[in-house]
Amino acid sequence: MDSIGHLLAGNKAWADRITAKQPDFFHHLAAQQAPQYLWIGCSDSRVPATELVDLLPGEMFVHRNIANIVVHSDLNCLAVLQYGIEVLHVNHIIVCGHYGCGGIEAVLHNRTYGMIDNWLRHVHDVRTKHAALLNHYRSDEERFAHLCELNVIEQVLHVCQTTVVQQAWKQGQAFAVHGVIYDVADGRLRDLGMTIDRPECIEPHYDRALARISS
Repeated sequence: MDSIGHLLAGNKAWADRITAKQPDFFHHLAAQQAPQYLWIGCSDSRVPATELVDLLPGEMFVHRNIANIVVHSDLNCLAVLQYGIEVLHVNHIIVCGHYGCGGIEAVLHNRTYGMIDNWLRHVHDVRTKHAALLNHYRSDEERFAHLCELNVIEQVLHVCQTTVVQQAWKQGQAFAVHGVIYDVADGRLRDLGMTIDRPECIEPHYDRALARISS
């Protein structure tokens, strides 16, 4: 089996470059973690969280899973949310999906891959919920792209509905939840118009985001 020596060499070169620019960078990084952002994204290797928004280590708290799903029974995700909000006091929670997502495509085309199919049932729920809207589009390409967008919007809604977020807002903590989508084909992020910073914004902003997709 091949070694990972080239990765270790790459790590040394990366660390050396940063140290050459900022000699105290890693010293300060080791002393504290104080990111402004919590990123909930897809595990897809083409969607690197900090790199695509040009941030350095220490500037973003990250949780990733297949198809960037937020489930109220997922203790891993809930623990990340709680730590990010209550301990790190992040200012922004970003749910990021991406076009061309393999998990979304599997749902759209009813493909099965084994155990992961159970996880993707959550995306099936999104597809079923918005079946009328998706059927409005004639091409499979359009349905695929819009299901990727709808999935992000639904996951933002799920974040806002968690007890962690609801309690924090109730206690007056200030932060916003955002929905964005990444295009692997051009490297650009797109705002889906789903930004919520207090409970009373959830329903109108959700409706507005859906209206943008259906227009």
